[in-house]
Amino acid sequence: MNLFHNAKFFTTVNHLKDLPDTAAEIAFVGRSNAGKSSAINALCNHVRLAYVSKTPGRTQHINFFELSNGHFMVDLPGYGYAQVPEAIRAHWVKLLGDYLQTRPSLLGLVLIMDIRHPLKPLDIQMLDFFAQTERPVHILLSKADKLSKNEQIKTLSSVKKALKPFTERQTVTVQLFSSLKKQGIEEVEHIVQSWFDHAASVQEGESDCPPEPESAANRV
Repeated sequence: MNLFHNAKFFTTVNHLKDLPDTAAEIAFVGRSNAGKSSAINALCNHVRLAYVSKTPGRTQHINFFELSNGHFMVDLPGYGYAQVPEAIRAHWVKLLGDYLQTRPSLLGLVLIMDIRHPLKPLDIQMLDFFAQTERPVHILLSKADKLSKNEQIKTLSSVKKALKPFTERQTVTVQLFSSLKKQGIEEVEHIVQSWFDHAASVQEGESDCPPEPESAANRV
C-alpha cells in the first residue's frame, strides 16, 4: 500500500505546547509558492488534503496528517514570503525553528524547492539550521514539468554538486518531482519509508546508525 494514501487530517497547532504526542513523524517544508501543498496532495492522491493557494504563505500553522502506518506527516509553514505582518512572520519563524530543533519524534525533513529556483539563500539557511539535528533531508525539485527533460537532468546534476558540502555532516538526498505529472512519487515514498523503518530498528535496538539512502539515483 502506498505510504501516503489514506492520509487524513489529524490536527493543526499554532504553539509548541499544543503539539500532539506522536511516536514518529516526517515534516514537509519549503519556500512559499515552491509547491509544497501540491506535492503533499499528489503524494496522498488527494486533491484538497493540503490547501493549495495562488497566494503564497497560506499555510500559517503546523498541520498534522495521520498516515496509513499510524505515523504522521507534518505540513510546516512556508518561509520567505514577506507580504504578511511582521509580527505574524516572526511567529512563523520561531514556531518553525523551535519545532525543527526540539521535536524528538521528527525523523527527517522533506525540503521542497522549485526546480527553476533551487538553493535560494533561505533554502541554504534551512539546510544549515537543520544540520544541527543530524537528521536526514530529502529534497524535492518540484515543478519539474516546467523544464525539458534535458534541463531537468542538468539542474539535478548541478544541485547535487552544490549539495556536496552538506553531505559531509548529514544525509542529504535529492530527486526530481512533479505534482502535475505524478513524477517521483514512488521515490519519495521509498525514502520516507526507510526513515520509519530505521526508527523502528533503533527502537528495537538493532541499529544506531543513520539510514542510508537506498537509491543511488537520489544520492548526492
